[in-house]
Amino acid sequence: MNATYIQNSIAQLKKEIFMDVRHRTLQKYTGTPVIDENQLFYLLVPFLNGEEWQQEQREAAITVGIVYAALSAHDHIKELDATSKEQQLTVLAGDFYSGRYYEILAMSGNVALIRKLSQGIVARCEHQIKVYEATKRSIEQWIASMSTIESGLIAKFFELYSFEKYIPIVEKSLIILRLEREWVAYHRGQVSLMSKALEESARYDGTTYYSVIQDKIVQLKKELLQEITEASFLQGDVKQALQARVEASIASTNG
Repeated sequence: MNATYIQNSIAQLKKEIFMDVRHRTLQKYTGTPVIDENQLFYLLVPFLNGEEWQQEQREAAITVGIVYAALSAHDHIKELDATSKEQQLTVLAGDFYSGRYYEILAMSGNVALIRKLSQGIVARCEHQIKVYEATKRSIEQWIASMSTIESGLIAKFFELYSFEKYIPIVEKSLIILRLEREWVAYHRGQVSLMSKALEESARYDGTTYYSVIQDKIVQLKKELLQEITEASFLQGDVKQALQARVEASIASTNG
């Protein structure tokens, strides 16, 4: 397995997701669904590592991708302004994608998957709501919330198909990527509600947003590389692919 095979696998899954949610009017005004290829890669890691991956797993993975597309569409609504035609259609796009995964799940009859994804969606939304609450929370609590938001649905998918051993690697990988996005956006003056919450918690702890995020990213990358290295269940080429992504992330951060 090489980088081309991995990219082709991601592209194929992405294509299948797009085919299930295509809508001419929504695409005209909002573009194709926003799907994070990093999430698709980590969703596919068991498949790339040679785990049993039959049609049921494939269809379930597509459904997980559609769920992420629906939630991402809602996430892209401006926090204080959803009055433009494009913004209103983005809301509708999220609702449309949601309807599609409900329909697909109902037609599949996969009750276990319905239960797992429902749990994941509820948990994700609960953690997103926390940024609007007045309760003080620690840096670690905010990072745990971000981890649930980023990888909770994939973790539920892994639990259903007995891929639990991959969860720690995927959780660390996706929270690192989220923290790096928050870091870059913060430097550009694009401060999210989550960054504001982290900044407030850091100030309360007598430190700064910069040092907290930077230190946490470094710590998580060190732990992740060690976990990947010691993961005996990973095939050599998959291990290399995972390490390469962490190293590329390191290079990007340093740059």
